[in-house]
Amino acid sequence: MAALRNPTKFLRISTAVLSPKSNLSTARLSRSKKLALGALGAATAGAAGLATALTIAVSADDAILHPPKFPWSHRGMFQSLDHSSVRRGYQVYKDVCSACHSMNFLAFRNLIGVSHTEAEAKTIAEEYMIKDGPDDTGEMFERPGKLSDYFPNPYKNEEEARAANSGALPPDLSYIALARHGSEDYLYAILTGYCDPPAGVEVREGLYYHPYFPGQAIAMAPALYNEIIEYEDGTPATLSQLAKDVCTFLRWAAEPEHDTRKLMGIKMLMIMSVLIGGAFYMKKSRWSVLKTRKIAYKPPA
Repeated sequence: MAALRNPTKFLRISTAVLSPKSNLSTARLSRSKKLALGALGAATAGAAGLATALTIAVSADDAILHPPKFPWSHRGMFQSLDHSSVRRGYQVYKDVCSACHSMNFLAFRNLIGVSHTEAEAKTIAEEYMIKDGPDDTGEMFERPGKLSDYFPNPYKNEEEARAANSGALPPDLSYIALARHGSEDYLYAILTGYCDPPAGVEVREGLYYHPYFPGQAIAMAPALYNEIIEYEDGTPATLSQLAKDVCTFLRWAAEPEHDTRKLMGIKMLMIMSVLIGGAFYMKKSRWSVLKTRKIAYKPPA
């Protein structure tokens, strides 16, 4: 009120607040903040670039031959696993791979609705004798397998497995498709990539040269050959077909929710498209008033 009674004093206050000197200090402060943020961004980008360069340099020195990318039918965003291939892959595992490799985290009931019917899964489980007990007398006994049983281990313990494989321990295949770099591409390359060692390379007795295996020497002998088994559906059992089917089966075993995950993703995309449309409408119709409103502050008296 005193400033309104004295116009000269009010003019001096307004001039002091809006003077070029005050605006210049504000501009300098804003410019210094911009320089600081720019320097911070440049330092962050430089650190990220250095880390990437070091990573590439370390990977370049790695002597591992990476497997090629194969056109898997389930690789796409909206593509599911080939369940016929999963069924054939189980047959390959059962007839060939199960002699050495275990699948301790997969039960017979997991096959129902994926590759086999419930009756077929029961028949498969009953082919195995599972050790159970103790009974009423305290003795262990054997019984036919049930759907709730897990795939039996080919060896009693790790020592027996190593003794039967010249000291090498066959890995469990339950999650092998996700536990190896390259996933099913790596598994397919391992199963089909055996070859003679190049000139000057010697492989110790009991090992096999393999360019895709770390160290290029693997203890597992070539397991798949053309027509090593006969498919139930009559599919030609070539080496590439056998490897493709068992890799698809192992991919499903490592991620049984593969198809469900993609189906849920499609549903979420559909729901989000509706919500995004509603949100855009609300923004244009409800918030446009607030965005175009001009707010003027009355200077203090």
